[in-house]
Amino acid sequence: MSDSEKQILTEKELQRKNKNEAKSREKELRKQKALEKAKLAEELKVVAKQEQGGTKSSKKSMKKIADSEDDPETPFGEKKRLSSLMAKQYTPAAVEKSWYEWWEQSGFFKADAKSSKPAFVIILPPPNVTGILHTGHALTSAIEDTIIRWKRMSGFNALWIPATDHAGIATQVVVEKDIMSKRGLSRHDLGREEFLKEVWKWKNQSGNTIMAQQRRLGASLDWSRECFTMDEQRSKAVTEAFVRLYKEGLIYRDNRMVNWDCSLRSAISKDEVTPIEIKERTLLEVPGYEKPVESGLLTLFAYLLEDGSGEVVVATTGVETMLGDTAIAVHPNDERYKHLHGKFVITPAHDTEDFKAGKRHNLEYINIFTDDGKVNTNGGPEFAGMPRFTAREAVVEALKKKGLYRGAKNNEMKLGRCSRNNDVIEPMIKPQWYVNCQVMGKKALDVAINDENRKLEFIQRHYTEEWRRWLEKIHDWCISRQLWWGHRIPAWYATLEEDQFTDFGSYNDHWIVARNEDEARKEADHRFSGKQFELSQDPDVLDTWFSSGLSPLSNLGWPDETDDLKAFYPTCVLETGHDILFFWVARMVMLCMQLSGDVPFSKVYMHPMVRDAHGRKVSKSLCNGIDPLEVINGETLDGLHKRLETSIFNPKQLLAAKEGHTKDFPEGIPECGADALRFALVSYTALSDRINMDILRVVGYREWCNKLWNAVRFGMMNLSDGYTPVLTLHPETMPLSCQWILSSLNKAISKTVDSLNAYELSNAANAVYAWWKYQFCDVYIEASKPYFNKPEYALERTHAQHALWVCLETGLRLLHPFMPFVTEELWQRLPWPKDCERKASIMICDYPSPIENWRNVKVETEMEMILATVKALRAKRAELLEKQRNERLPAFALCQNESTLEIVQSYELEIRTLANLSSLENLPPNINEENMTKLAKILQEIDLETLQK
Repeated sequence: MSDSEKQILTEKELQRKNKNEAKSREKELRKQKALEKAKLAEELKVVAKQEQGGTKSSKKSMKKIADSEDDPETPFGEKKRLSSLMAKQYTPAAVEKSWYEWWEQSGFFKADAKSSKPAFVIILPPPNVTGILHTGHALTSAIEDTIIRWKRMSGFNALWIPATDHAGIATQVVVEKDIMSKRGLSRHDLGREEFLKEVWKWKNQSGNTIMAQQRRLGASLDWSRECFTMDEQRSKAVTEAFVRLYKEGLIYRDNRMVNWDCSLRSAISKDEVTPIEIKERTLLEVPGYEKPVESGLLTLFAYLLEDGSGEVVVATTGVETMLGDTAIAVHPNDERYKHLHGKFVITPAHDTEDFKAGKRHNLEYINIFTDDGKVNTNGGPEFAGMPRFTAREAVVEALKKKGLYRGAKNNEMKLGRCSRNNDVIEPMIKPQWYVNCQVMGKKALDVAINDENRKLEFIQRHYTEEWRRWLEKIHDWCISRQLWWGHRIPAWYATLEEDQFTDFGSYNDHWIVARNEDEARKEADHRFSGKQFELSQDPDVLDTWFSSGLSPLSNLGWPDETDDLKAFYPTCVLETGHDILFFWVARMVMLCMQLSGDVPFSKVYMHPMVRDAHGRKVSKSLCNGIDPLEVINGETLDGLHKRLETSIFNPKQLLAAKEGHTKDFPEGIPECGADALRFALVSYTALSDRINMDILRVVGYREWCNKLWNAVRFGMMNLSDGYTPVLTLHPETMPLSCQWILSSLNKAISKTVDSLNAYELSNAANAVYAWWKYQFCDVYIEASKPYFNKPEYALERTHAQHALWVCLETGLRLLHPFMPFVTEELWQRLPWPKDCERKASIMICDYPSPIENWRNVKVETEMEMILATVKALRAKRAELLEKQRNERLPAFALCQNESTLEIVQSYELEIRTLANLSSLENLPPNINEENMTKLAKILQEIDLETLQK
């Protein structure tokens, strides 16, 4: 047997011996812990007997204890009781259990208005109480909780305010559908009062679901300050804001063209209208119609001249609207119709003497349809009461009968549809309440673009230009909605006994805006002194964006001068999706500046929009949303289908959704845990303004959590009983691998903190991830194993233990804002230095900051070369070897210069360990005859034929 073969055998024996010793230590530790648990089990038996033979719960507790890796049961709200031994594998459900309830009960999430710490405040964009959160909401929670946990650990009085939004249109639509599907009743069948009772029931049920989801995600919200846009305090703020703005002349009432939703029977915002492109004849599903509605056609028909001299052919995409025609406008330069100038051309539907006489020339515009989209009596008796699209077909038939139909052809067009219910929008003239946005919009623009007075910064700079484009062309804001669910407009109409017109709202000067009816009546008595009148409150409600636009103020107690308002306004960062930049962000800035005199927040962070794995927008119509809990807990395909069946979808939508789930999740969704979902979502944020959510990416981070778990498990096995950590390290006295890992950790801390300060959350997450995975787990743990396995490295072992503990403790704190559950559990298991107070939770520890004496650029540079060498050796092994791929083999290094030789010799142990070598011969540059002989001998001892096989 050659010397090299003996050396390999000796190395193998030593390695086997060290492994056996490590197993013996672990076995002894298990034995000791088992004895402790056996003793505790006996105590439980005594308790069980005292409880009349034992209850189910006591038996369950004893069963838990029998399994040494299972955590004991933890009473609700108490600190989690951990098993004495770590489980061999990471399990999200077990790790993430009990921590949140303890955090909340311990008050770790609460901010103190009396604190001397600098305030850092975020308001949660209030999710709609229409059902459950989807992955878009989960992204919001992941980003904001990462920020708030980081700031809390960085010494700030951190406040994150939870809220939900009543979502006027969305909630009313959902509840109406639910009542119709279950009871066959419309809201009008129930009446306003009964319908609102049903909505409140829905809100209480779904609102609790939403908040449970937030807790499961780990969102460290200050629940003591939880808000709902229609609770008493927020309702008070909405009323106060309306009254103040009205008295300042910024709210007024006017009769204007609005976007009317006939299904809702309400005006909706321009921003709530979704334009769709129609290329040709298309059949559309429209609420309230059993069969699809024909669109995308240009219908031609004729108006006959009264004198019988000819006709004028008119083309329209909505032939039913001709019922409201009163005249035809002809271009003066149109040669075909010059002979018509000065003539009045009547429609066949308006065949009346008054109309023929031209008596309606100067009448105001009259809506063709009623509020629910039916032809009104002004549209001709023949069609009165018909739904508008039914009338479309009837008008075509009538034109054909009269011989006035001139055909139809495909027509490319845009059509407006309600984003909430897909109804086709109808332009109508309606009296509505408006906010004058010209002055407020100018102020909101100036604070973002004026260099001398810049108070508002968009973290993603390109949104500043979008802000400018929109605010420079801002229109007045229609804030009234003809809904039942929402904040009732605080305006009363006085109907005077002497009024000529008694229709509600006929006289604009009869409106009285007040905080309540008593206040309104007092003002009416003064204004209409000596006259008889009746007061009636406007039945309309306010646009939801009006109340949510007050959130930075109202969530802190405005209009009252609360301690919270003084301590926490203005807030710090507004984080939300870029799709509501103008819906919500601009309106918050305008309203809050007008009412408080200051911006509501100083920074705006716009996150990407979450789409499904195919790039499609997550929407209720596509049924492609995923409940975050389905990703966290895992769900079978059958379970996904059952969840769909409980939703309010039509059969066609339901079938499409099931087919989509079957294609995307044939085996269901595996259990990933909240930490993996959060980390995946945050890491997505740098890619673009869209996130194509792929569950496989979340699964990948769940596997990484297992690697993290095993890294700490390795640490716990090697930080044996009796080890005491030290807080102050002297890296210069440590082995090179310890110096390197501390320097690389220091670099990761700097990069993470710098990225967080710049709100580059993806870069921050990747910096933490890269250090843990590629430097600590893949390199340091492997490189340090000889120190723990070989007795000749006793001194190095102590240094390695110190470095290991510091890396684990610091690295977990660095990772905590991104992955709160697993970091808390692992941190709680670590030993602690003597005579040093340990914080109750990792979440209230200090966030890591760079430590100057850890920095070692020289060692980092040298280690880069060493790792490159190891990589080359591994690649050569994989290229040449098959059967011996995992065996420890000898190698040699021919260095180019003396400095390289010195480095390789200094890191020989690391190279041999990481490259799995039995020996490493270092050959100097300028090889002399002696070294050449030595090299030849080494080559002879290597069976090249075997290697090449």
